[in-house]
Amino acid sequence: MNKKMSNPVAKVLLGIFFVILCILFLIPLYALLLGTFKGGAELFVSGLNLNPTFELLHTKAWKYLFTGVMSNGEYNPHDYFLWYKNSLLVVLVQGSLTLLLSSMVAYGLAKYNFKGKNVIFMCVLMVMMVPLEILMLPMYTQVNAMGLRNSYAGVMLPFLVSMSAVFFFRQFLTGIPYEMIEAGRIDGCTEYGVFFRIIMPVMKPAYASMAVLTGMGAWNALLWPMLVLSDMKKYTIPIGLNTLWSPYGNNYDLMITGSCFAILPLLLIYLFAQRFIVEGMTAGAVKG
Repeated sequence: MNKKMSNPVAKVLLGIFFVILCILFLIPLYALLLGTFKGGAELFVSGLNLNPTFELLHTKAWKYLFTGVMSNGEYNPHDYFLWYKNSLLVVLVQGSLTLLLSSMVAYGLAKYNFKGKNVIFMCVLMVMMVPLEILMLPMYTQVNAMGLRNSYAGVMLPFLVSMSAVFFFRQFLTGIPYEMIEAGRIDGCTEYGVFFRIIMPVMKPAYASMAVLTGMGAWNALLWPMLVLSDMKKYTIPIGLNTLWSPYGNNYDLMITGSCFAILPLLLIYLFAQRFIVEGMTAGAVKG
């Protein structure tokens, strides 16, 4: 009887715990959304807070963001939506190529035996430990020597093979039976055919989870794109918002509104792909 009673109680307590946890995670988003309806002067004085002073709330920042019309009626166009499009382009191209190339490298390290295999994997682990800031100068020198400065190719090229993605995919692939690969070879598949027809479909959960992580990294990247790009028409969202910064606090409302609108793609991707994220994170830990 006590055992039967404990299960519903445990479920209720667990549900209450997750509701509280969810509220704690939503509080920063609520403060950010509330800040989009406040003026720049108020944000400069009180910052982001949870106090909705209804008599001071307005939609001027949203109007300026979407139409370019300022609170005084003047038209001051900006490139926010161009920056948004540029960020989407970088995320789609860089994310797709990173997933493909990183998974191919990981497949070679996981399922092929060759000299120096363990040395290469150790190099992958060591590169993961090096901060990006240390690598920026040699990366910039190389990109500049290749004539790729102020181009999206220069922004994306150094990250097309991600060491963290290689490590993650390799751990996932170690759980795939080698017999699947042998069966594909017996059926007449080439080595590329085995990868694209057999391995890639099996890796869908890993691709989904890593797509979110690489997409977030490319979307939020600031230092490297800001170092490479000099044309405002090629700026991404983080760089563009950084150009709106003012020490006088007269455009904090525009920056907060732009930031709120900028996180929408990441939230949507995470909400739709969360099942695959959990599945991909756990599948690589089980060897079959």
